[in-house]
Amino acid sequence: MAEAFDLESLVHVEQTFYETGHEDGFAHGRVHGLIEGRALGREQGFEMWEELGFYEGFALTWRAILAKQSREDDRASQHIRHLLESISQFPRVNPSALASAEDSSASGELDISKLQRQIRSRYRALCSTLGVRPRLRSSEAVTPDERKTDDVEMGDEEDQSGQQKSKSVIPVWKLDNAGMKKPVTNEDLNF
Repeated sequence: MAEAFDLESLVHVEQTFYETGHEDGFAHGRVHGLIEGRALGREQGFEMWEELGFYEGFALTWRAILAKQSREDDRASQHIRHLLESISQFPRVNPSALASAEDSSASGELDISKLQRQIRSRYRALCSTLGVRPRLRSSEAVTPDERKTDDVEMGDEEDQSGQQKSKSVIPVWKLDNAGMKKPVTNEDLNF
């Protein structure tokens, strides 16, 4: 026992363990935060581009329809052009990664949520011009029950509580037991 016992280190033993645990936890949290952040960013980016891809496809389809009808000068064509211009301004790479690589003191920072709101409003304006009901939610977010209430079948009525009650459903295609379409014959035609 020739060594001297350091009483000072014994007094600060709790603080030493706290600091060691904090450093280990911080390093562990940083690694897992990066992993979860990348996964969340990938998921959110996919959802954004799924929505924007729908808008772009919608606009391109209607532009082709209007071109075929020789109506390229009307209001709908202007809305289509503005919508496609807004979509083309949307960044295709992560702007925060580019800003850190370059000078981050650029005055023209891009506000993605503002641009996305503008694109949505241009889409709604185009839909109202065309007389089409806008679809503003992801196809995965729509449940089968909501699809059923969106598409009202012939003969459906609403009762006083607002729920739909079915009077009679007229089938468009008669199916036989095997699930195949029954061929139409002269016997099926009634005048």
